Amino acid sequence: MTFRPTLLRQCMAAVLLCAVTAQAQAASLIRDAEIEATLQRLSAPIFRAAGLVPSSVDIFMIGDRSLNAFVAGGRNIFVHTGLIIELDTPAELLGVMAHETGHITGGHLARRAINMRNARGPAMIGALLGLAAGVAGGGEAGAAIMLGTQSAVQRALLSFNRSEEAAADQAGILYLRRAGVDPNGLVKVIERFRGQEVLSIGNLDPYVQTHPLGTERMSLLERRVADIPAADWTTSKDDLYWYARMQAKLRGYLHSPERVLERLERRDETEMTLYERAYAYYRVPDTPAALADLDRLIRMRPNDPYYHETRGQFLLEARRPEEALKSYRTAVRLAPNATLLQAGLGRTLLQFNTPEANAEALRVLRSVRDADPADALALRDLAVAYERAGETGMATLATAERYALVGNVNSALSLANRASASLPRGSPGWLRAQDILKIDPTRN
Repeated sequence: MTFRPTLLRQCMAAVLLCAVTAQAQAASLIRDAEIEATLQRLSAPIFRAAGLVPSSVDIFMIGDRSLNAFVAGGRNIFVHTGLIIELDTPAELLGVMAHETGHITGGHLARRAINMRNARGPAMIGALLGLAAGVAGGGEAGAAIMLGTQSAVQRALLSFNRSEEAAADQAGILYLRRAGVDPNGLVKVIERFRGQEVLSIGNLDPYVQTHPLGTERMSLLERRVADIPAADWTTSKDDLYWYARMQAKLRGYLHSPERVLERLERRDETEMTLYERAYAYYRVPDTPAALADLDRLIRMRPNDPYYHETRGQFLLEARRPEEALKSYRTAVRLAPNATLLQAGLGRTLLQFNTPEANAEALRVLRSVRDADPADALALRDLAVAYERAGETGMATLATAERYALVGNVNSALSLANRASASLPRGSPGWLRAQDILKIDPTRN
């Protein structure tokens, strides 16, 4: 049986995201099929070394340039895009992942000030939604959920004390050794933040705030790594490739497109520079130039599903659905289990608004909802597909679930009441509506 993330875990993760963005007006939880697969691919050996099933750990990517990573709400690891872009090697990123895994296996989360471990179902969702002042939905290519907050949960929710940090270091080193990853990567990451504790709080990277360093902890970490027998810590070419590709995509998508294009003018054209440039052109926007670079990438790797997906996204947003549909069909054929690619296919099919396309979109989007019920954009599209099929009750339910997910509790409750009245009592849809109706409206 393949583990699938539940709505509860996804809602928990989305809301807890707000706790680390106290100094920001908004942050984004980025959903991207390629990068999620890359993070899981790189981290799986660490999770297995820790005795965890890799699919039981969810990795979330936060669109924030600051350097940070943390665990929250169970087996949820959050990584800022700034950390991914800035770290030089896969070993450094895996050092961070091993450290955060040490917090999970060490049971440190259970000792948090807020512990909802025994809560169940919508009661927990309601409580977690109450932690955030507000959550709003939206998205672009590569981003499926946007989260904003006007206030934040106290930083203590995400912070550990120095003894727990030291324990996570030691566990992380063990997991890195077992996985055959250079533990010096973790040392290099921690060294980046040495000395920051003497700075004013406004100048600290969030990593220092949520991961207190301390001289004793640093010395212990360095001694432990120095005692490890010499070994061949060679990083595989495959890991190096996917890490560089992930960084190129993020730079192209998140950095100033003008600066990206100016910098790349002085670089040789490689697969990575083409990918980064394609996203920069997409954001200018210069769709023909972006597609030209993507076409070159597809000629290099014709069986790569993510290049076809990206081409589909660019074409769909350029209002060229016929061409986008071809790209999405190819992407889904090459990666049939990637729900975010399926969601893109369903979204594209809805653009045609024919009986055949609408029926296929409904089938695809229902499957996406079952596998990943926390994709807000897919829920929006599913509501459209249900409405076109004449299933008004299910369309209302899908919208209610989307509102519950993004934190609009009052609207979710109102729509769940309407859905409950129109769906057969005891049906799966009716039961899902009852779950929403149990959310405490005072938590909004």
